[in-house]
Amino acid sequence: MESRSPARLAGFPREIPHENSGEKSIDCVLCGSCVVDILVRPVPLEEPIGGGRLLETDPVEVTTGGIVSNAGIALARLGQKVAAFSYVGPDDWAEMIRKRLGQEGVDVQSLITLPDGATSTTAVLVDSTGERSFAHCVGAPKRMDKATFLNHLDLFARSRLMLLGYYSLMPLLEPDLPEIFAAIRQTGCRTALDAAGSGGGLQPLDRILPHLDVYVPSLAEAQHQTGCQEPEQILQVYRDCGAPGLLGIKLGSQGALLSPSPGELLPVATVAPPGDVVDTTGAGDAFYAGLLCGLLRGLDIGAASRLAAATGACCVTALGASAGLRGFAETARVAGLEPAG
Repeated sequence: MESRSPARLAGFPREIPHENSGEKSIDCVLCGSCVVDILVRPVPLEEPIGGGRLLETDPVEVTTGGIVSNAGIALARLGQKVAAFSYVGPDDWAEMIRKRLGQEGVDVQSLITLPDGATSTTAVLVDSTGERSFAHCVGAPKRMDKATFLNHLDLFARSRLMLLGYYSLMPLLEPDLPEIFAAIRQTGCRTALDAAGSGGGLQPLDRILPHLDVYVPSLAEAQHQTGCQEPEQILQVYRDCGAPGLLGIKLGSQGALLSPSPGELLPVATVAPPGDVVDTTGAGDAFYAGLLCGLLRGLDIGAASRLAAATGACCVTALGASAGLRGFAETARVAGLEPAG
């Protein structure tokens, strides 16, 4: 692969027409993991907690998490019209999610209550440097299946883009994702996927990749999926599987490496956070949201990638996955971009 000058990504004009729907009313549908995060800080993570200990912490905070909330709130604050699509339980946690997302301007009409389900929850243990560990109950979103998506294609027909997370944490859904993404693309909606946990394996990802417009996992997830260590090698594996769209690897403190098209590499430098690093929870989801926002706004790949890095940099300046997020103009300034576009 070789580097080229960044250009506007094919397939992401300012408006994506659809023959059956006229104007798209939603910029992005966020699908899958929709969580309540219980934040506990500081917790020493360099040694086992063990039994019988009392840890003195800051006040415990409760907020939202998961790709639906993290990327959804980020996109909404960046000025995009977004909708949430997931399962929740008939419990107080679900009402908290609906209220919080609604306050942020996220459409929650497609958050579906499973009468015998449980809303997904995570205890986030954060140390003094911002590193974190998780105790996670996947809950109701784990029960999303092919019918869940195919019965709601009208939602995707109204949207320019969808983002689903997280690959490797939704085993009931994953074997059917090639068919699901193909059907969604037929509605005129672009497709994006995010991973989490170990990242899972290359199967069935190898069959999913040809139906994705955007896929940007973390380095650890991508290494586990492919068995390769170097980002360039990983991206080539994805291309060999038939991935046609924008690929990338999130590299944490080293930035990211994007591949807008076969044979093209674009290193993405980190952006200095506009404040002290408090908590890295949700930074990867924020990066993804910033990248998709840039694409939806019609920015070239270079500018979209800087917006992504800036969104992630803003995220880490406050406790939780969304408290540090800014609006588009301020995030663009952090990125060194003009606050228009």
